[in-house]
Amino acid sequence: MTEVITGRVDFYLVAIGAALPHIRDGKLSALAVNSSKRSAALPEVPTTEEAGFKSAEYPTWFGLFLPAKTPREIVDKLHRETLKALQEPKVRDKLAALGFDPMVMTPDEFHGHVLKEIAINADLVKAIGLKPE
Repeated sequence: MTEVITGRVDFYLVAIGAALPHIRDGKLSALAVNSSKRSAALPEVPTTEEAGFKSAEYPTWFGLFLPAKTPREIVDKLHRETLKALQEPKVRDKLAALGFDPMVMTPDEFHGHVLKEIAINADLVKAIGLKPE
């Protein structure tokens, strides 16, 4: 990001939270957000698809993970408590200030999302011929 700010690099793909202070200070210009919808933190910035780049969506996301054999009642309780926390004004305000738009999912939806992300990234690795050294 420093290289973009100084003009030595033309552009950089980074999570909104890291770039947002620099965008707000006028040090960086946001060209697009790489999600399926515009960011609440930068509503004037188009999505990659709106900017003319089809199938270029690659959003940054975070999730909560537990050991695979965690009892379902614990998974469900964590999900309920997380939903409660996301309704708290202080939590919502902090996430918004950091440029995060929560993608609320059920545990099963999140499991599917993770599997989809693994497949997408495996396809990218194959497409560029990346091999472990």
